[in-house]
Amino acid sequence: MLKGNLTLRQGSFLLESGPFEIETAGITALFGRSGSGKSTLLRAITGLDRHTRGTLSFNGERWQDGAWQLPTPKRDIGFVFQDAALFPHLTVRGNLEYALKRVPKSPFSLEGRGAGGEGEKRPLLTSLHEVAERVGIAHKLDQSVTTLSGGERQRVAIARALLAKPRLMCMDEPLSALDWRAKAELLPLIDELAHETGIPVLFITHAPIEVERLASRVVFMAQGHIERIETLREALARPDSPLFDEEGPVSVLEGCMGEVNQDGLTPFGHEHWHVFLADPAARHSSATRLRILARDVSLALEDPQGLSILNHLPMTIERVDEAHDGRVTVAGRLRDGQMLLAEITAVSARRMKLTVGQPVYALIKSVALME
Repeated sequence: MLKGNLTLRQGSFLLESGPFEIETAGITALFGRSGSGKSTLLRAITGLDRHTRGTLSFNGERWQDGAWQLPTPKRDIGFVFQDAALFPHLTVRGNLEYALKRVPKSPFSLEGRGAGGEGEKRPLLTSLHEVAERVGIAHKLDQSVTTLSGGERQRVAIARALLAKPRLMCMDEPLSALDWRAKAELLPLIDELAHETGIPVLFITHAPIEVERLASRVVFMAQGHIERIETLREALARPDSPLFDEEGPVSVLEGCMGEVNQDGLTPFGHEHWHVFLADPAARHSSATRLRILARDVSLALEDPQGLSILNHLPMTIERVDEAHDGRVTVAGRLRDGQMLLAEITAVSARRMKLTVGQPVYALIKSVALME
């Protein structure tokens, strides 16, 4: 548990976090618009700014008490910044060896910590070559970091952070300067490493799709304050979610990929529900999340036949929001308790006489695997 109440003034900007408690398991996204205080909060949590005041503890260990601070090196934090912050005069190997020299004398053990819960042991990536291989830069070890692409530089930064055997990983907009291809490659890598190592991650971003792809929970920030802390499901369930951008309301369903069937379709879901994916790329995917825009979901009072839309999921209406610009968002629960949003016209909602507790069928026109 990361627990505290921090203040920090930087120029004319004042961070006043307010009391907070953040579970130290999985990936926690710090989300907000530019200037909301995300990076300032991260500096306060990590001890990078000596002007920080307040209280902070990590899993019961005191990190901040008034003006007193536990020095940043003793907090055993791994850092990945937007610009990678590599040493340009060193090779990839040299940058990684620098991290190895800074490993704590009493190496951090993951027993009883991290995403796995109490008592679970996670294997650590310990050697330089092992970490380099895992993040995909083993073939670049003797190359100058100045010759690397942006995505490769961030892989080196991630490897360097892992080699320091951190108790907490802090990533400040690590993908914002990358092109779409590099982002698509690094998102699953970050997710996989967090689960494999059990190291809790604080991930700063202003991109909703990164939150939807990675986060277990979200810390929403505005004007230097923590507005609320929610699980990803809670954040996507409310109609005024800051995660809804110009694409409108979004659902993120968790499940797993199945075996391709005789019709060439790949099922995604679990025992209570599944959708069929026609994209051949799904056959080789290990995605565990499915992103569905509410505008790509229609509703029917009965399971319709003779439609080209393959995916019909039964759900129970939990909420019908007020009409906005002639459209209504309807929130329904699937059989496993996950929420699915549908956006339909206000006219259709009135004609169908939709009410809370009513069973309906969600007709899903389009989905996106979150690789």
